[in-house]
Amino acid sequence: MKLAILSRAPRSYSTQRLRTAALQRGHQVKVLNTLRFAIDLSGDEPDLQFRGKQLSDYDAILPRIGNSITYFGTAVVRQFEQMDVYTPNTAYGISNSRDKLRASQILSKHAIEMPATTFVRDRADVIPAIERVGGAPVVIKLLEGTQGIGVILAPDIKVAEGIIETLQSTRQNVLIQRFVKESRGRDIRALVVGDRVVAAMRRVAKGDEFRSNVHRGGSVEAVELEPAFEEAAVRSAQIMGLRVAGVDMLEGSSGPLVMEVNSSPGLEGIEAATKLDIAGEIIDYIDNQVAFPQIDVRQRLSVSTGYGVAELVVHGDADIVGKNLGDSGLREKDISVLTLHRGTHVIPNPGGTVVLESEDRLLCFGKLEEMRSMIPARRKRSRKVKRLPKHPIQEQA
Repeated sequence: MKLAILSRAPRSYSTQRLRTAALQRGHQVKVLNTLRFAIDLSGDEPDLQFRGKQLSDYDAILPRIGNSITYFGTAVVRQFEQMDVYTPNTAYGISNSRDKLRASQILSKHAIEMPATTFVRDRADVIPAIERVGGAPVVIKLLEGTQGIGVILAPDIKVAEGIIETLQSTRQNVLIQRFVKESRGRDIRALVVGDRVVAAMRRVAKGDEFRSNVHRGGSVEAVELEPAFEEAAVRSAQIMGLRVAGVDMLEGSSGPLVMEVNSSPGLEGIEAATKLDIAGEIIDYIDNQVAFPQIDVRQRLSVSTGYGVAELVVHGDADIVGKNLGDSGLREKDISVLTLHRGTHVIPNPGGTVVLESEDRLLCFGKLEEMRSMIPARRKRSRKVKRLPKHPIQEQA
C-alpha cells in the first residue's frame, strides 16, 4: 500500500518507528507535514494539495495530529475521508478524544467506568461540585492538557476553589475529578489496535508526584491485563471512533477507571517496556483494513428521501418484547436493524432469531415515518396562541 504518515515531527521516535515498520513490510511510505496541506474544494470532487501541488493518490493515512493543531489537522483528516482514503482514526474520533469533557460525556453515555467528574462555570457552583465528586483532595484538569500538563492535585477545598477561580479568570475550562487514592500514583496505558490490546504497561509516578506520565519522570513496566481492563480499553477506543489508541486507566478498588483515550499515543515508552513491535502491529492492521475506508454511515444512509437512521428503544410495554426479530414486524415496515445494544453488549447485524428484551436499543435504517410511529407519543402542545396574562412579568420574592 501507499501510506502517508501525517506528522510535524519526522524525527520523533514514534514517527520513525512507524515509517521503518512500513518500509520493512514493503510499503511505500512518506511522512507529510500536516500544516503544509491545502484543502481544495474548488473542483468537482474533494481534493488536497501539498506544498502547493496536487497530492498524489494514497491508499491510507496514519494521523499523528498534535494538540496545538487539532482544528486544522482534523480538517485535513476529514478531507482524506471524503476522498475515500482509509484512516484508522477518524477526524470525529480525534476531535472527541482531544476534548476531555466531550470524551467523558461520550464514554459515560456508554457506561464506561471513570473517576467521578463534574464541570462548572459559575463560582457559586464550585464547592457543591467538589462535594459531589467526594470532597477534597480533588484533581483539577484543563480540558485540552496533554502529557500531564494542566493536571493539578488540590489538597483541600479552599485551594481547589482558588486554583479553579484563577484558571477560569484566564478563560480556561477545567474539569473537577475525584482523586483515586487507591491508585497510589500508578496508572495503566493499554495500546489498542483494532479490536484488541496489543500491549500494556504500568506507569509509576516518581517520588511524591501523583502524575505517572513518562514525561514527568514516571517509570514503566510491562503488565498483563486482566480481562476487565482489556474490555474497558477496547470498548473505550471503539466508542470514541479510534482504531489506534492509548487508553489510560486507573486501578480502582472495584476495577478499571478510564481516564483518557489518546488518539496519537507515543510508542517509545511502551515498546521499551514490552519489547514488542507495536509499530509493526499498527502498520499490519492498516494494511488489512485499507480496502474499507471510513465512511459517514448516517450521511450515506440519509440521502434517500423519507429514509434515515434512528435508534429505537424497546420499552417494557411494547408489543415486540419477547418476540424474535423475524416476528417483530419490523421488516414488513421496511425497517432494518443494523445493531442491537443490550446493556454493554453489542450484537452486530442481529439475525431473525434474536429475542427482543425490554430496554434493548436498536440502531435501525428505514422509513422515518414508520420509525416515528414506534416512539411513544408525547403530549402535544396546543397550536393556538393564548392571550397575554394580566400580569405578564412576575415580581421576584
